[in-house]
Amino acid sequence: MWTRFVFILALASPASGADLFRDDFSRYPPGLLSSPVGQLNGAIQEYHYLAHRGVPLGPWANAIGHLDAWAAGDEDGKPYLEQHLSADARQFAFPIFLTGDSEWSGYTVEARVKPLALDGMAGLVFRYHTNRHYYLFALTGGDTARLALHLPLESALRVRQWKELGIARFPYDTRRYYGLRVENDGARMRAYVDGNLVLEAADNEIPKGKAGVIAGVPARFQDFAVTASDSVKAQIAERVAARDAELNRLRKSNPAPRLWKKFETPNFGAGRNVRFGDLDGDGIPDMLIAQNIPRVHDDAFDAISCLTAVTLDGKVLWQIGRPDPRNGLLTNDTPFQIHDIDGDGRNEVVLVRDFKLQILDGATGKVKRWIWMPQAPAAKDRPYELVSGDSIAFLNLSGDKNRHELLVKDRYQHFWVFNNRLDLLWQGEEQTGHYPYPMEVNGRDQVAIGYSLWAHDGKRIWSQGTTLKDHADGVMIGNLSGDPKAQARMYASGSDEGFLMFDLDGKILKQVRVGHNQSPAVGKFRPDLAGLQYISVNFWKNPGIVTLFDWNGNMLAQEEPIHTGSPMLPVNWRGDGQEFVLLSGNVKEGGMIDGNLRRVVMFPDDGHPDLAANVLDLTGDQRDEIVLWDQERVWIYTQDRPFQGDRIYTPLRNPDYNESNYRTNVSLPNWEAVKIRR
Repeated sequence: MWTRFVFILALASPASGADLFRDDFSRYPPGLLSSPVGQLNGAIQEYHYLAHRGVPLGPWANAIGHLDAWAAGDEDGKPYLEQHLSADARQFAFPIFLTGDSEWSGYTVEARVKPLALDGMAGLVFRYHTNRHYYLFALTGGDTARLALHLPLESALRVRQWKELGIARFPYDTRRYYGLRVENDGARMRAYVDGNLVLEAADNEIPKGKAGVIAGVPARFQDFAVTASDSVKAQIAERVAARDAELNRLRKSNPAPRLWKKFETPNFGAGRNVRFGDLDGDGIPDMLIAQNIPRVHDDAFDAISCLTAVTLDGKVLWQIGRPDPRNGLLTNDTPFQIHDIDGDGRNEVVLVRDFKLQILDGATGKVKRWIWMPQAPAAKDRPYELVSGDSIAFLNLSGDKNRHELLVKDRYQHFWVFNNRLDLLWQGEEQTGHYPYPMEVNGRDQVAIGYSLWAHDGKRIWSQGTTLKDHADGVMIGNLSGDPKAQARMYASGSDEGFLMFDLDGKILKQVRVGHNQSPAVGKFRPDLAGLQYISVNFWKNPGIVTLFDWNGNMLAQEEPIHTGSPMLPVNWRGDGQEFVLLSGNVKEGGMIDGNLRRVVMFPDDGHPDLAANVLDLTGDQRDEIVLWDQERVWIYTQDRPFQGDRIYTPLRNPDYNESNYRTNVSLPNWEAVKIRR
């Protein structure tokens, strides 16, 4: 009873100040705050935006959005927030419940913390920059209070980097709450438990940032508060106002999204499993929407269940298979593309379905040619006798620049190359990653796939597939330096291996372990800098961290503007040579960012879908439109003002026939005289 009395007194008299934020978690209903995805896994949020997956979080965010880590409840009539996952269930990530503003500084953060297990840590995060870069004050191991800085880069694969600022012996148990408090004064920080100072340190690596709670074991939290002196609160408000004024100025200087078209997709809609191309021969792109059914386990053997061809006015051209909205979402690629594979001037649909590699007439969906897929190689995971297919890419291996050869891969180990008559030319075995990238050399393509480079005739030129232990989420080859005489390089987002840059002999020139790196894009995001820039976003273990690199692999900026659901697509929105990156269509966490990672274009709050997105020129004025959709409808946005000028930026992009949820989206400089004015 004496301990409880002292605890109440300590919390009743914190350092004086004004509230920046205070919450007792009574806003949340009892139960999980997010809904487990069920049949699909957390990877659905790699390129699908799901705002909260359950209960709206209000001023809070689930920083590790692929985990269903947080629940609410009541204990002795008082609300609590609980992190309920064990170390095995949380997949090496530390769940963080986050609030506040990046301009917060000089504040005191406190909460009542009740660890429910002793084999890990539970406590507070403060001066939070990203979910890999923050300060921590926590109880850990059953006997220690710890003050530390989590560093953003790793020196070795999957080895967290910490800067220890102090530890103190502090035995604790799981039967009661402990009052944790951290006071920040410039670089200086003081950490208290139950009103008693236990640790002091000074560090200025992160001078300001958000705040929240963190737990690597099950733990409960109550009475979270962030306070600051009146003068500090006023300074924060001034900085926030100045930042918001600058953002408003930037947004007004850019075209705003204006709704161009919308239509419904009843029963046949899907998530990010769509291809664009002219199917009916009228010169206007159409949409081909694929539904899928996961088979066997996870997402390695999905089967296309329904294909629907639809115009951008919503007219259904044809449909194969039975539509069912249950089959709309996916966490992988599926093997289908739109391409004029036979060179007759009209597009076909090429796909793998029912273990058959098929060519369909684009206008009708009728089968023109097919073969059985090859026998599945011997493997630990081999449920079928024939290959089911994962993705398709078109290549130029014969000297035909229209790329009439095709590559079909399985998930991560094997691939097969066919000509346009569907004769098997050659096959390869490699750590394939997700999607290949062709590069023309002397009139024929070499193929980067995984961490390897292959010649047009099937000879492996080099490979780092056994050196690097996690797969390549996206690869590309090109000269991004701006100097036309410079040597091309190969770039990769290597999942947990981070960012990688190779020379064309396969030597690793640079590796930056920023976390689980994926969804890369290349474009002119910083017109003030030489060459092009490479931007990517993290997902597993540390989702939503966006990193911008220059052409030479140097980090230019890193922020956490969104927590999940961003395919990171380059956008030629203005037409003046400044490209943006699309985060998502969400009105709060979405929009487009510039090369300084500022959210400079926002979407109107008009009820549009924001599950999935793509970027391409649909109106013919050379600038990009934004296609937003979910399983029920499609909305397309264009600019609210015409382009002004005689010369417009028309970047050279990956061809639409090599679409993938995992390709590196490349946007290379190009200009044209203005032809069309709206």
